[in-house]
Amino acid sequence: METTMTETVLSERLQIQRHFFRTGATRSLAFRLSMLTFLRQAIETHEAAIYEALKQDLNKGQHDAFTTEIGFVYGEIQRMERQLRRLARPKRVATPLLHIGSKSEIQYEPYGNVLVIAPWNYPFQLALAPVIGAIAAGNTVVLKPSELTPNVSRVLREVFETAFHERFGIVIEGDAEVSSALLNERFDYIFFTGSTRVGKIVHQAAAKHLTPVTLELGGKSPTIVHKDADLRLAAKRIAWGKWLNAGQTCIAPDYVLIHEDVKERFLQLIEEEAFKQYGNGVGVSSYVKIVSDDHLNRLSNYLTQGTIEFGGQVDPETRKMAPTVMTGVVTDAPL
Repeated sequence: METTMTETVLSERLQIQRHFFRTGATRSLAFRLSMLTFLRQAIETHEAAIYEALKQDLNKGQHDAFTTEIGFVYGEIQRMERQLRRLARPKRVATPLLHIGSKSEIQYEPYGNVLVIAPWNYPFQLALAPVIGAIAAGNTVVLKPSELTPNVSRVLREVFETAFHERFGIVIEGDAEVSSALLNERFDYIFFTGSTRVGKIVHQAAAKHLTPVTLELGGKSPTIVHKDADLRLAAKRIAWGKWLNAGQTCIAPDYVLIHEDVKERFLQLIEEEAFKQYGNGVGVSSYVKIVSDDHLNRLSNYLTQGTIEFGGQVDPETRKMAPTVMTGVVTDAPL
């Protein structure tokens, strides 16, 4: 499939999915389980290519790629395969007094044609986790991967082409213009993971058709360290959570609020933990790189907004930034 397409071709491909959903084939529990099996088998077939794509796009090593991306998806498929029969079973509920003498239950039905828009920071895991849910619920799926991770995007397309007929699941690659064209189409549900800025655009587009939407957006995750905390354990956990994936995690600790009595000791310990877990980042071949030049420049500009306690090294050639801690940052600074 080409990376871009006309809106006419896009509409035609979506219409094929809508017609297939109306046949009722996706409602079958056996069909949904078979689609999950096909997806797992396709991932297994392309596993080496997935590792290589994650290495090319984000410099993820095999261990990092499995624990944060591929293994997570395998686990999600297995969990859904185990629990789907229970989740799909009608749920008995109390009957209203007006209908006494009858029985009441909630029956779960698919929405229809689902659009999943994936982010770049965990481009494999956060693309397929919502896809698994959509399949298990009996929907057809359109997946739009991030253009900032083109190698993972290509492999996702190959996985879909191996696992599914286009009437059930397709990957649409491309840039922001392709995303806009997709949002102009009418879907029955949209699942978006990404920034608040783009989330607003997605929500506005969905509102035109009253399309239900799930927005999984980045937020703020401050960490509080009081003076009675186990400082070494806190430093170990904060260092791991902050610099995993080179900090490109939506729920990574944004900043630390720490009791002044233990500040200096904590700074010493977190520097030790940062070096122990990640080295100096820039000079470590296995350390994850920043996804694009624009994002590296954005992060580099933050380095002037406080005092660098340690770190701060940036290598534009490899797009790596050392684990860094800054103090003296004013509360209204962009950092």
